[in-house]
Amino acid sequence: MSGGENARCFLFQNSVLPGHEPGAGAPQRASPEGSSTSMALQHLTDEQVQTWSRAQKDEWWFKNIYRGDMAQLSLRSAFTGFMLGGVLAATSLYIGGKTGISVGVGLTSVILAFAMFRIFASLGWAKDYTILENNCTQSIATAAGYVVSPLFSSLAAYMLVVDHIVPWWQMMVWMIVIAVLGVLVAFPMKRRFINEDQLPFPEGRACGVVLDSLYTGEGGEGMYKAKLLAKVAGGAAIYQAIISDGWMKLLQFKILRMDKWAGMTEPWTFHERLDQYYYGLAAKADIWIPKILGTDIRVLGLRLTLDAAMLGVGGLMGIAVATSCLLGAFINFAVLAPIMIQAGDIVQRVSPTGAVIPISRVEIVNQWSMWWGVAMMVAGSLTTLLAKPDLFLAVFKSFRRKAGKDTIGSDLLNGIEVPLWISYVGVPVFGVLAAWIAHEFFGVPMLMALISLPLIFVLTVICTNSMALTSWTPTGALSKITQFTMGAIDRSNPASNLVPAGMTSEIASNAANLLSDIKPGYMLGGKPRHQAIGHVIGVVAGVLFCVPLFFLLFVPKNAEGVRSTATIISDQFSMPAAVQWRGVAEIIANGLHSLPASALITMAIAAACAVVIEVIKMMTKGKFPLSSVAIGLGVVLPPESTFAMWVGAMIFFVMAKVYKTPGSQGWKRWVDGCEPICAGLISGAALMGIGNAIVNVLI
Repeated sequence: MSGGENARCFLFQNSVLPGHEPGAGAPQRASPEGSSTSMALQHLTDEQVQTWSRAQKDEWWFKNIYRGDMAQLSLRSAFTGFMLGGVLAATSLYIGGKTGISVGVGLTSVILAFAMFRIFASLGWAKDYTILENNCTQSIATAAGYVVSPLFSSLAAYMLVVDHIVPWWQMMVWMIVIAVLGVLVAFPMKRRFINEDQLPFPEGRACGVVLDSLYTGEGGEGMYKAKLLAKVAGGAAIYQAIISDGWMKLLQFKILRMDKWAGMTEPWTFHERLDQYYYGLAAKADIWIPKILGTDIRVLGLRLTLDAAMLGVGGLMGIAVATSCLLGAFINFAVLAPIMIQAGDIVQRVSPTGAVIPISRVEIVNQWSMWWGVAMMVAGSLTTLLAKPDLFLAVFKSFRRKAGKDTIGSDLLNGIEVPLWISYVGVPVFGVLAAWIAHEFFGVPMLMALISLPLIFVLTVICTNSMALTSWTPTGALSKITQFTMGAIDRSNPASNLVPAGMTSEIASNAANLLSDIKPGYMLGGKPRHQAIGHVIGVVAGVLFCVPLFFLLFVPKNAEGVRSTATIISDQFSMPAAVQWRGVAEIIANGLHSLPASALITMAIAAACAVVIEVIKMMTKGKFPLSSVAIGLGVVLPPESTFAMWVGAMIFFVMAKVYKTPGSQGWKRWVDGCEPICAGLISGAALMGIGNAIVNVLI
């Protein structure tokens, strides 16, 4: 779940696409104008997938599905995807900094793009926005959304470990190069996993089904979801503004001038931490302050916060994952941390400047708790990965050709597919370029960077198989393979394991996500070349929007105009993914002997419990309601955030129990509308929170 792994809630994941026998005649197609002509999404039967050669499958797709005459990567779809992707990437960075989770934006971008152009068409500004243009828009926006993950995982961890802020232009170059390398690695695999094996890619398939429903007479459903998202986002934005000091200062002092006529010196804001009202009263009336083993629960981070964005994240997580996070937070902050404070393993520190650093949630995590939380996440994710040998066997099977010649299909699709020579030339060129950048920008020995490159292929095949079957990319677990491998070679330089691990995992993740994005285009008859170009456009959009935002949110200038890595982790942004990456790097560099005995014992217990939990989950076929990775994540997240996520998940869990009838108004709003509501909560709160940071800089 953390460290670059994706947690996504998507609609129609288990829907079955309508079947169609190949050769039975051409289907009815939506017109190039994107009208509501009925069209059933077609796919091959299991028998045909197993027995047909790729040439036969390509021929069937070209004759029955391909829409070569329909607009796809147009100027308006590229511009819409670029802008929408930039905004959604900003929200992904904001949520990633808070939770370490990369939240998918595919279906959100589908609905938003459809609604935007419906509105523009009604105003006479845009007409005939085709289904493939919409698909291209979502592909661009989705690429922008997930390209930012290094900023809250491996890159942030690198900066924390070496205590150096990477220049903005180096961040941009690094992120673009490894993302483009992911595109180049993906396209040879596209012909195997999508054209030949016809693997499902559930999230991509969901986008294809939603797009088809929007353009085949069910556009009202899309507009309903868009309005639902907009209403929730508006409410979340208003709430976020009320609790934000910058927006309230702008309103009360700059617009209403209340500091002039009302005598106000500080703007009034509603407290996001609701318990602050009680503690204010307690200070005045000298009443009870709750403590655990003599430690004030506020020091432990046990606060009651109403965070709209976290409610939305919890809704996307689901009740099992959210409950696991809450359990991890409770065990750590309500049980173990007070014991360790009393035992003296967590203490006040003195900074290099001589200032006393009091015990706080961040200190608890950094001094002690991080180790058992990281142990649980790593052990749990690796157990899950190793329990799926098919993902590893697929490395050896993926390019074993079936009997039969592919010349017919190859000839048919030569002008549509991305030419393989581009990958065969581009992968080694960009691979060496990435290794050189890792050496020049981050101090990784050139040989170490080059040694890590062969792992890209292995990890990409594993990631792609996992994404194709489950919509889950195990990059958090896979990155540890590179991290420990590189660490075994060179323990003296943390960058030697951090940067290559970040590179290989991000390339694998980009490739797997790109193939998931291509799936709906394949279902709807789009050109793969256009989607490849669109993916690169999305990468550029995400980088251009989010690198400046990283400096604004996580490393702002202080009063002297100086930036510091000390601000990367804060009360607002706990950076759990970066904490996990840094923790593994420090274990490799310093060795386990540098940790307190209590931390070592707890790590061993946590790792064993993680293995037991994952084995029980496998034995019960996923019915066991706990996740070891999520429990570990709860250790490094602020407990107030885990509680808010659990509340969000519980709301949707209860509503799904109450409204069981598909098609009813309650079911339509709370079950079918899960993603629009959650996306509205996240985007409204995140964009207003980002705006608050900008306002504080300007006024």
